[in-house]
Amino acid sequence: MNAIKDSIKSGRVVVGTTVTPNVDVSILADAGYDFLLFDTQHSAWEIKQLQPSIQTMRGKQAAPLVRVAANQAYQICFALDAGARGIVVPMVNTREEAEAAVRACRYFPLGNRSNAGVRGEWGEFKNYRDYLDTVNNELVIVPMIETNQSLENLDAIASVPGVDVLLIGPSDLSIELGVPLDYSCDTYQRALDKIAAAAAKRGIAAGMYFIPPEMDPNFFVQKGFKFFTMPWGPWATAGIQNGLSGIKR
Repeated sequence: MNAIKDSIKSGRVVVGTTVTPNVDVSILADAGYDFLLFDTQHSAWEIKQLQPSIQTMRGKQAAPLVRVAANQAYQICFALDAGARGIVVPMVNTREEAEAAVRACRYFPLGNRSNAGVRGEWGEFKNYRDYLDTVNNELVIVPMIETNQSLENLDAIASVPGVDVLLIGPSDLSIELGVPLDYSCDTYQRALDKIAAAAAKRGIAAGMYFIPPEMDPNFFVQKGFKFFTMPWGPWATAGIQNGLSGIKR
């Protein structure tokens, strides 16, 4: 029902990219990425603008994920109603906040998401309860670890039923640790190891919102990180340049 959920459960490294509604996501959705992430926290795009782009991804390889601007039930509901198959929630600092995010994502009896009819690409169902249960079980829920408080509460957050990934916000976490954007220093690397260990202990994935441009993604894979985004622009440019280079002009 949700290939990205199956990939996370199997322990495969899952790679996506961030997108905005003003790009042709239908091309990127079949380019090989596991997910396309729409960011409504640090962009000018509103959640209700995402529905047309998400709908163009129906039947494509990549799953649509949305990062909401805050851990608020109405924002999560908007994103899910638009068709998101996964929700990224910023600044989750405690078990209680993680539980609130999960409840907002799930229908009764596992949560309190308001029902607005079938939303998203989840298949065909004989009865409505089957649809509700499928969404509850298959949705990818991703709290972001970005603060010292969240580091202190790692195991409690990771143990919340329904949480699939502990996702680091690299810049915010480095600032909280007192080493702004110094992603290679020991202080930051020790925090990464702590997060990867907490995720492994609970059988969920550790993720990075982005890989710093100067660092090798495989360095993080070897550390135990299995969920991250990579920029699509440089790869697309390289591919176009490679194609043009073969033409005699």
